[in-house]
Amino acid sequence: MAGLGSNTPAPTEIKLHQKSKVFEIAFDNGERFNLSFEYLRVFTPSAEARGHGPGQETLQIGKRDVGIEQIEPVGNYAIRPVFSDGHDSGLYSWDMLYNLGKHHDELWQTYLDRLEAEGKSRDPADCPPEPTTTKGGCGHH
Repeated sequence: MAGLGSNTPAPTEIKLHQKSKVFEIAFDNGERFNLSFEYLRVFTPSAEARGHGPGQETLQIGKRDVGIEQIEPVGNYAIRPVFSDGHDSGLYSWDMLYNLGKHHDELWQTYLDRLEAEGKSRDPADCPPEPTTTKGGCGHH
């Protein structure tokens, strides 16, 4: 995964706001984005959630209350958040974070539309117990 394209802005500041569950990131081009922890978790770049090709994505549900316990730097090109639901395998490169910020409204609306179409919820309480044979879904990897 490329972390920095030739015109990718670099982050100048990253803050976790635990009470509001907001990830704040500022870039060297002057842009600043406030992204909810839920939004970052739902759009994890991990292979477990994204699959290995188009159409293999696993819809992430029940993530409204997810937190970020810590963020680990990955070289000079990405971070790896550790989420409160145990998910920790997503590497968020600077270009991905920038694109998540830049296209937040349309990405979030597409996610909400997909949840509705599949009859799923953002609320953990609405998630059924996990079958022992599957991964994904309501707060498990």
